[in-house]
Amino acid sequence: MRTESTPREESLQRSQARLAREIRSELLTLPYYSVFDWLEFLVQPDGTVTLRGQVTSPPDTKSRAEAAVKDVEGVSRVVNEIEVLPLSPNDERLREALYRAIYSGPLFRYGVGAQQAIHIIVKNGRATLKGVVDNEGDKTIANVRANTVPGLFEVKNELFVDNRRNKMR
Repeated sequence: MRTESTPREESLQRSQARLAREIRSELLTLPYYSVFDWLEFLVQPDGTVTLRGQVTSPPDTKSRAEAAVKDVEGVSRVVNEIEVLPLSPNDERLREALYRAIYSGPLFRYGVGAQQAIHIIVKNGRATLKGVVDNEGDKTIANVRANTVPGLFEVKNELFVDNRRNKMR
């Protein structure tokens, strides 16, 4: 049974959605945020924002993300759980090889524009694919191509399929 929401609840939901859009925009426009980083967040009703994810670029990316989110109207507190990935020549080599494997061929369209849709996180020789693709086939192709990169211990495919993306094209 569906219950009617009160005007106060609806206002809170709109406010939460606006806050989430603004936070997302701030994070996506951070300097040095790249295809090799992943940021996500959770907004609590009291305005507390928890930041999570992994970044490879300078450690100040973590602090810049926190500072950018703190400046968003409606944010009362920021809990920063972003992990700065360790510097590793081997992981850097794997990132570059994974980028070439995934973004060449049929998935090149996901790499067009300022923000790539498939993010490649590598830590200690283990890769995780994150982001949004149009269909299960593209998710599978990304996984298969990632698994062709020599030197990886593991590939986790955490890509999300959003069929609505096809309808917008």
